[in-house]
Amino acid sequence: MTRTGKDYLDALRDGRTIWLDGERVDDLTTHPAFRRSVRSIADLYDLTAEHPETLTASVPGVDGPVSRAYQIPRTKDELKAKGRAFKLWSEATFGFLGRSPDYMASAVAGMATVPGVLARDGFDGSANLLAHWRRMAEGDLYQAHTLVNPQIDRTKAPSEQMEDDLCLRVVAERDDGIVVRGAKMIGTAAALADEILVGVTQRMPPSEADYAVSFSVPVAAPGISFVSRTSYEARATSVFDYPLASRLDENDALVVYDDVFVPWERVFAYRDPEACHAQFWKTPAFVSFVHHGATRFWTKLEFLTGIAILVAKANNVYDMPPVRMQIGKLLSWVNTAKALVVAAEELCEPVPGADAVMPHRETAYAQLAVGPDLYPKVINEIKLLAGGGLIQLPSSYRDLLRPEVAALLGKYVKSPGYDAESRIKLFKLAWDAVGSEFAGRHDQYERFYHGAPHVYLPALVREGDPGRYAALAGRCLDGYELEDG
Repeated sequence: MTRTGKDYLDALRDGRTIWLDGERVDDLTTHPAFRRSVRSIADLYDLTAEHPETLTASVPGVDGPVSRAYQIPRTKDELKAKGRAFKLWSEATFGFLGRSPDYMASAVAGMATVPGVLARDGFDGSANLLAHWRRMAEGDLYQAHTLVNPQIDRTKAPSEQMEDDLCLRVVAERDDGIVVRGAKMIGTAAALADEILVGVTQRMPPSEADYAVSFSVPVAAPGISFVSRTSYEARATSVFDYPLASRLDENDALVVYDDVFVPWERVFAYRDPEACHAQFWKTPAFVSFVHHGATRFWTKLEFLTGIAILVAKANNVYDMPPVRMQIGKLLSWVNTAKALVVAAEELCEPVPGADAVMPHRETAYAQLAVGPDLYPKVINEIKLLAGGGLIQLPSSYRDLLRPEVAALLGKYVKSPGYDAESRIKLFKLAWDAVGSEFAGRHDQYERFYHGAPHVYLPALVREGDPGRYAALAGRCLDGYELEDG
């Protein structure tokens, strides 16, 4: 059954080790760096009870109904239904929670679609993966992941780093499980989740077998610690002044695994680079990441375009032809983002070896290139529309509560249809979306959301159909000869 927001908040009080500003965080639900953001996630769980027809599904073999994100789509209609569920949750957070619980849930469902890719000589993790999918779905648990090795020396393989345990690796094998040591970076929202799936997405040679492992463990497992980046929620002086950062900071952390014990039943791939790679690339897991991410990105562009429209109206320039051109440009980008989602669903393709469908891979991978290109352009257009209004803002909502200051703001910070409070409120929101430290993180995040260009652009060639395009051009070449003049 799906959980409530209270269930989620209660589960966070499990003694997990989170370090922030030199101190250990005792309770995320009350700490000023996390309390509002985890409340926003709890609200998503409560939203499920309000929209069960959109956000839940009955899944064969799983006690339910369960979150639709954990559903394995068997038809195009079921895939589109998952997309509608992603859209509803994305709109609830304006597209600013990239690693909301439905993100990794969909990827786990993708892995469970073709568990046989983990049935390998030496270790068969297929049954473990299926059991994990059922357990996570039935508990409506929040799965996070850490897949990226720390940036130490990127010219060297994990085993060639200056120390053996900089990248996570297997250091011991026991009758009942394995022991791992090392770290993974960019644990986005991992500190806020129930479990962390550790894995590898890039190809690794057989010589790196110690580092080729995949498993899932509770966030509070002994030996796991999080070193959090700056909390934008903690830096937010109020919701009025920072309406996004104060409530939607999903956090990123370095996750350290210090001799963490992993029972065999939680291991999916063991000392097998090919199995680790297949878990994401020979199942719908990665393309499921993209389906969710593309839907969220489309929603985020809708939201940002809405801000641009309100800013233009507040400046009383919305009807000016040059401004209409700017808004039209933004709307064209919104619809480009939407079209990629619609096409990926409409052109869905069968999953090899399974009675299921997945988003159209070539379209999905195209989104990986389009999204990072569009996002900075959208931000720039909003900055151009807003001009100095983004900078000339009172320091705090408290200025509006001080009569003598409020009188000055009331006279000099207004526009047709907008009194001082309304205008300041709008421009504070715009600044938090495009100019604050929180906004800067999102700019960087959207550029590298699913990896660096050298990862996703070659994937488009590998997973696409370049031969067909070359053949089309070749057919034209074959249609004439030198003697044709």
